[in-house]
Amino acid sequence: MTTSTRGATKTPAVLVLEDGRIFRGRAYGAVGETFGEAVFSTGMTGYQETLTDPSYHRQVVVMTAPHVGNTGVNDEDPESQRIWVSGYVVRDPARVPSNWRAQRSLDEELERQGVVGISGIDTRALTRHLRERGAMRVGIFSGDAVSGDADLLAKVQAAPQMKGANLSAEVATKETYVVPAIGTKKFTVAAVDLGIKGMTPQRMAERGIEVHVLPATATAEDVYAVDPDGVFFSNGPGDPATADGPVAVMQEVLKRGTPLFGICFGNQILGRALGFGTYKLKYGHRGINQPVQDRTTGKVEVTAHNHGFAVDAPLDKVSDTPYGRAEVSHVCLNDQVVEGLQLLDRPAFSVQYHPEAAAGPHDAAYLFDRFVSLMEGQRA
Repeated sequence: MTTSTRGATKTPAVLVLEDGRIFRGRAYGAVGETFGEAVFSTGMTGYQETLTDPSYHRQVVVMTAPHVGNTGVNDEDPESQRIWVSGYVVRDPARVPSNWRAQRSLDEELERQGVVGISGIDTRALTRHLRERGAMRVGIFSGDAVSGDADLLAKVQAAPQMKGANLSAEVATKETYVVPAIGTKKFTVAAVDLGIKGMTPQRMAERGIEVHVLPATATAEDVYAVDPDGVFFSNGPGDPATADGPVAVMQEVLKRGTPLFGICFGNQILGRALGFGTYKLKYGHRGINQPVQDRTTGKVEVTAHNHGFAVDAPLDKVSDTPYGRAEVSHVCLNDQVVEGLQLLDRPAFSVQYHPEAAAGPHDAAYLFDRFVSLMEGQRA
C-alpha cells in the first residue's frame, strides 16, 4: 500500500476488480493505492468495530449500507490498536459526524492511519457483482496511482489471493498479556490470539475469568504454563488450511480434556483438529444481521459474522472423531453453512460467528456462560 493524504475528498479514484470491472468515484481517507480481497459487510452500524477487527486483514471492505460515518470515530470502540482493513468502500460518506462520543470524523481517521478508500460509487451494484461472481482481488487507486486501466488491472491480478494465506501471526500479539478478572477471580483461561477482538477477553473478564492472551505461535507447553481452567482459540484472518500449528495445539488440549471454546477461526481450527475439512465460501458472511439456529436449544439468534471460510462437516449426523463423538451445533439459516461444533464426550465447543458482538447484537452472549459451565463442571 502506498499513501498520501492531500485533498482526498476532491481527488478522483478508481476501483478495479480482478475480473476487469471498474468503478469510478472519489478518494476517501488516504490517497494512493491498496490491494486486497473485495468483501461486503451488511451491517448498518458498527463500522468502527469492523475497521479494527484483525480478521479483516488484507481485505477491502465494501459497506452495503449507503450512508456511512454518521457517528464519527472515538477512542473507546476499537477492537484493536489499529485499523486492519486494507481498503474501504462507501457510497455516501457523512459530511459532518453527529454524535456526543465522536472525537473526529471517519475520513479523518482513515487518512490518519493511511487507509486508502473510495466513495461515491454504486455499492449496491458492486455488492451484487460480488454475490454473483464471488469475493475476488481488488485494487483502489487515487491521485498519482491512477495511471491507466490496463496497468491497474495487471497490478490487481498480481496481488496475493486469500486462499492459502497464513495471516494469524501478522495480526496477533507478539508477547503474552493478561486481562484481569472483573471482581472475584473464578477461572484462568489461556487464549490463543489468532486475531482476537478486544471485546472477547472483556466478556470473559466480566464473568470472573483471568485471561492470558498468548501469541498465535504459542505451543501446548506455553498454554499449560499458565495452569488454565480452560483454553480459548480466537477469530482471525486467512485460510484455516494453513494453520497447522494451532491445530496441533488444539489437538493436545482435546487429548488432555481441558474445557475448550473457539470463535470463528477457532471454529475452523476445531473442525480441522477433529478431522473435518475446510473450504472457501463464495462471498462469505459479514455483518451483524445473520440468522443462526442453535440446534441444542432450537433458538434462532441474530448474530455478527466475519468469515470467508467454513467447516465441511455433516449437518445431520453424529461423527466419530479421535476425541469422541462430534456434531454440528449451530447452522446458518440463510445457506446451511456450519456455524458451530460441539463434542459430546469431551468439554469442547465452538461457533463460527461472534458472540462478543461488538457492535451487536447480543443474542449469543450466553455462549460465554456455556464456557463457564464447562469449566465449573470440570472443576466439580
